[in-house]
Amino acid sequence: MSSKLPSLPLFTDTFVSDTVHLTNEAIGMYIRLLCFAWTKANKPFTREQAYMICQCRLDECRDIVDLVLNEFFTEKENKFTQKRLVEEHEYLTRYYQKKSDAGKKGMEIRYSSVSNKTITPNPNPKPIPNKLYIEDFNKFWQLLRIKKGSKKLAQQKFLKECEGQSPETIAEAFNKYASEVKDKQFVAHVATWLSQRRFEDEINNKPVEIELPPVIYNGMILKKHGEFGEMYEYIDENGKKYQKHKWKFDSKVEPI
Repeated sequence: MSSKLPSLPLFTDTFVSDTVHLTNEAIGMYIRLLCFAWTKANKPFTREQAYMICQCRLDECRDIVDLVLNEFFTEKENKFTQKRLVEEHEYLTRYYQKKSDAGKKGMEIRYSSVSNKTITPNPNPKPIPNKLYIEDFNKFWQLLRIKKGSKKLAQQKFLKECEGQSPETIAEAFNKYASEVKDKQFVAHVATWLSQRRFEDEINNKPVEIELPPVIYNGMILKKHGEFGEMYEYIDENGKKYQKHKWKFDSKVEPI
């Protein structure tokens, strides 16, 4: 605990009665000496130091200091202390030390009784991206026809969102998307496109080609020739034409 205590105790009744015979100048010097002694933890001071504390330059001032020292301070080995001040300082030092010790003990009891203590989690450092993974991004970036936005940010999003993906496939999906945007100023930044995982839309929404069964008439496989109104038109190997209704699935192929 610090040797400096929060305040100087001044017992006004005793102080007034003990100093009623002093001049205002003498009282001011007495208070200066009391304050100095208190802030210095009652370390003894010499007569010359007392003169300096009271800023005495004339013998008349020194005479007043001598009067105060002789009446209110105790001299030992040419150094002065104030008996009441020493007692109060020792008392308050013990008092605050006792409070400090009690507070520490209370905290120890409080924390020792807590069964479910909070354990500060150890931070999990982010792994350094694999060098091969960085190469995948560089390959992806090189294949882009439009490189819009920050490359650094695009790399961060690629490493986060495209793990295990083929850089060629992702680049192809972005190029397809960008080619379909008529006004190129509205093409999304690469980082934004990646963070929204829009490559999944491009990859998953590819048209699925459904292989239709062959159209047969009297054992001949017909070739689709065109669509006219509500009818499909076919021809055989000899160029003869046939037709079939588009929407009536149970309709038959008829020669024209």
